[in-house]
Amino acid sequence: MNAVAHAVNLSKNLNAGITLLHIVKKESEQKEMEQQLEAEIQKIHEIYNVKPIGLIREGSIFKTINQVAHEIEATLIVMGTHGMKGLQKVTGSWALKVIVGSKIPFLVVQGPPKSNEEPLKLVFPVDFKSENKEKLKWVQFMAKYFPSKTLLYSATTKEGVVEPRTKANLVFCKSFLEERKIDFELVLSKNESSFSQETIEFAKNREADIIIIMTTRDIAFHDYVLGAQEQYMIANDAKIPVMVINPRNDLMKYGYGNFG
Repeated sequence: MNAVAHAVNLSKNLNAGITLLHIVKKESEQKEMEQQLEAEIQKIHEIYNVKPIGLIREGSIFKTINQVAHEIEATLIVMGTHGMKGLQKVTGSWALKVIVGSKIPFLVVQGPPKSNEEPLKLVFPVDFKSENKEKLKWVQFMAKYFPSKTLLYSATTKEGVVEPRTKANLVFCKSFLEERKIDFELVLSKNESSFSQETIEFAKNREADIIIIMTTRDIAFHDYVLGAQEQYMIANDAKIPVMVINPRNDLMKYGYGNFG
């Protein structure tokens, strides 16, 4: 229901519909689930005066969510998570495994949306990776439909210096946002802990609404076991919603010169 609340907020601003997807392991389970899903749709309609489309598919959450999202040409996939518990701490967050490989961004939430009327605060971590630039189109997308402010949060060295590749990304981001008259602020990290931990702490202190991150390109099982920083961002203790975007190989291949 937390995910539904976020989806309702988004749908109203984007003038878009909501599809409520349930995945069953066997086709024989479908009939029983149809009644339960219809009850959920009715409940959502009564609370929010919005009637989602219900969809039941046989398959696996790790493949079928993405398949359906592409099939219906979804703009965004909203998914709830309880963070990382038990074995997931060893084998990786299920949420991250579902997300990897999707061309459609996920908004992963742990709690209900904030009820304030202030502009959205979007935390945009910037490090040395060129894929950082791919997040900009989603900042532009959000700024088009929501009053918002982007907080560029830059990684630094232990000496407080911005590394050259990170600096180049910052210059690109600032130019992109300035050209489109998107409100932003630049803040440097203190490098007192890992960049992912500092980003979460910064987002928490600034009462951010969304953290926008990229997944690691070609992420593998050992990344889950060792603890890819993305899974800690997604399951952050502050329960701040995280928009997760996967790198696009076509942009990487042809460069970012014509990006935007």
